[in-house]
Formats: sequence, C-alpha cells, structure tokens
Amino acid sequence: MTSRNPSFSPVEVGPSPDASQLRIRWRDGHTSDYPPRLLRVACPCAACVDEMTGQRILVPDSVPAGIHPLAIHYVGRYAIQFDWSDGHTTGIFPFDFLRRLCPCRVCGGEDGTEEIPLPSA
Repeated sequence: MTSRNPSFSPVEVGPSPDASQLRIRWRDGHTSDYPPRLLRVACPCAACVDEMTGQRILVPDSVPAGIHPLAIHYVGRYAIQFDWSDGHTTGIFPFDFLRRLCPCRVCGGEDGTEEIPLPSA
C-alpha cells in the first residue's frame, strides 16, 4: 500500500527546531508542525476509534498535556507509527491522514484544536 497522493509522502520526519512539535516536510515542499497531543488524540487505531461505528472512543481529556513520542517508525511507504510516552503504540498514521490533519493556516487549521478527521477507508 502506498500513499494515494505522491506529494503527500514525507521527505523528512523529526522534531521541530525547538523540539516541541513533530515536523514533517512533504515532497511538495510543504512543512507541517504537529503538536504531539494533537497526533495522540487523533490516533486512528481500534483502541481509540470504534471499529464498527467509526466513533472516536478515546477521551481527549485522558491524554496528558505533556504527551510526546518516544520513537517513530515508518510502516512501509504509506504510514508512520508512534511509541507514545503514555504507553500507547498501536496507532498507524497513513501519510494522507497526517497531511489532512496538518494544523497550519494554509491547510485550513488554525491552532490544532479543530475537529480531528478520521482516516478514510
């Protein structure tokens, strides 16, 4: 499986310069800076989203403010998986999903508090 839009493939993934956010530089030249808590709350795994209804079951208030990734793993050429400081490790974040989640104003976000989209099947 590959990302549906080739420009939504990252060329670099790592911390922002101040290490407070996750930075993804995309093939099309766009750079996305994600607050770690936004990513953790957006986790699309079956423990965080009901598999049958698609409803988010993770309670956002249960995610600590200081959450951060301990490790980042590529999943094939289509996604990233995080090992989070709260022990959660099962979420797979497809690149298309991450790009849609970009909180910057160019992509339609404002401050990372907008409704979190669920990945499309």
